Amino acid sequence: MGKRIFITGGGSGLGRALALQCAEAGFQVAVCDLNEERGEETLAELRAQGAADAFFAKADVRSEEELSETCALLTNRWGGVDIVVNNAGVAQAGKIHQVPMEDWDWVVDINLLGVVRGCKVFTPLFLKQGHGHFINVASMAGLLEGPEMAAYSVTKAGVVKLSEVLELELSSQNVNVSVVCPAFFPTNLGESLRSTTPGLEQSIKRAFARSPLTCEDVARWIFEVIERPRFWVLPHRRERYLWWLKSLLPQTLYKRLLIWLIRKTDPRRKA
Repeated sequence: MGKRIFITGGGSGLGRALALQCAEAGFQVAVCDLNEERGEETLAELRAQGAADAFFAKADVRSEEELSETCALLTNRWGGVDIVVNNAGVAQAGKIHQVPMEDWDWVVDINLLGVVRGCKVFTPLFLKQGHGHFINVASMAGLLEGPEMAAYSVTKAGVVKLSEVLELELSSQNVNVSVVCPAFFPTNLGESLRSTTPGLEQSIKRAFARSPLTCEDVARWIFEVIERPRFWVLPHRRERYLWWLKSLLPQTLYKRLLIWLIRKTDPRRKA
């Protein structure tokens, strides 16, 4: 029997793409999603793909209780879980003085605290069975700053820092931690987007369309880290180089480079 993997937000996009790749490799695959219709569609595809065992649970990452119930179901079904991918997320954009606090609460509760809950719920299982692997999906927005993305960027930076702390806490107990930081790529994240800036939605859609990577490409990067665990997973080459430059260049020079790139890639900001 293959490895046992649980993926939040597995009803579509990156979560579904990763689930299908794992099924093809003979994994036992469980996904959760708040959208029951999409979750069942993923389950049907997993079974068609020949997954060793496939399971869908309707669960909300905003609920520790629902994640705990899912953990118990998987433990009863499989006897444990080898990999937990905290992937579920939403998007929020807008200027700091225009974004309502309700939007902040919403995006923090899902993007950051959803990952916290996933790690909190499954850590006791990992410790009990003596191994495990958390793969937390953050974003390059958590490493590189961009205008009008404060709330989203803060949550993703939090996921990065959480992952760094957990790596220190858990590595001595045979629990691996990885953090995935992709840039824009075509997914359904735009469906959840809350924006207070007119035209920003179209700009983000164009950024999705321009990406050199697909959901399946990013999923392959994650699959590689399942096979050979490491902490950083940075699929997009340009943004990976920019992150390296951020640590090497003087701040003023880095900011000039960043502003130039923003103006070059976002039509709304061209001079």
